[in-house]
Amino acid sequence: MKAARIHQHGDPAVIRIEEIARPVPAAGEVLIEVAATSFNPTEVALRSGALRDLVPVTLPLTLGWDVAGTIVELGEGVRTPAVGDQVIGWIDGAAAEFAVADAAALVTAPTTIPLADAAALPLAGLTAWQAIERARLVPGERLLVNGAGGGIGGFVVQLAKRAGAHVVATAGPRSRQAVLRYGADLIVDYTTTPLEEALDGQVDVVLNLVGLDERRSASLAALVRPGGRIVSVTNEFEAPIAERVVARNDSTHLAELVALVDSGTIAVDVTERHRLTELASLHRRSEAGDIRGKVVILPVA
Repeated sequence: MKAARIHQHGDPAVIRIEEIARPVPAAGEVLIEVAATSFNPTEVALRSGALRDLVPVTLPLTLGWDVAGTIVELGEGVRTPAVGDQVIGWIDGAAAEFAVADAAALVTAPTTIPLADAAALPLAGLTAWQAIERARLVPGERLLVNGAGGGIGGFVVQLAKRAGAHVVATAGPRSRQAVLRYGADLIVDYTTTPLEEALDGQVDVVLNLVGLDERRSASLAALVRPGGRIVSVTNEFEAPIAERVVARNDSTHLAELVALVDSGTIAVDVTERHRLTELASLHRRSEAGDIRGKVVILPVA
């Protein structure tokens, strides 16, 4: 089978599309014929080696965390899912034509969207779900979503509106219309307008989705009212009201997200679809800040 792998950390040129043996599921695992994986900016840091202390890996490594596909083989002891079932999950090694996964980490794929598009949901959706959970939103509270135009941001805005928040979102011109569709009440174009000027007063909660330096972190924290809260999925904030969320793989939460997709409550917006051979190019574009929303990668070389 074909797989996107790295043999060393480095720039995007280290990504190779290789022919390797199809994996065999061990006890408790299943083999998935991959319909798609998706691109996550965190994989740039993984590839470059910036995460080697936090996320140690064994090289060579097949990339790809999100998976959507069809079960084609069961390991010993697996009763569900069954062969032929369409599933999604957060796994390792999904940037390939086939991947093995712990059966317990997978959930039934949404039925109302194309299977390949469902690969956009696991990691970004779980991060958004857990960030909103940590924010402890009260209906009517004013929430500032910093970085709403990214892959996580779309899910955050939708889940925040579902929780009854008044959502102020930062987004660039390319993302504005999409963020409005997600339900944001006010869009601040961060490329032209300082947040301090755009906001009429402070907010109850800041949910930060972008990497910030110390100065920008302090400026953002100053926008929160006394007694308010800051939740960040990127860097730590030097503020007692701040919490950092590190997403965890939770199949129960993922199944709840699938139910929201199938009920029409949450939209999965895929902005681009690419082949496996284009993965290195996507890494370069991400480093240049040229990726918006969720990008799906089809395992076609």
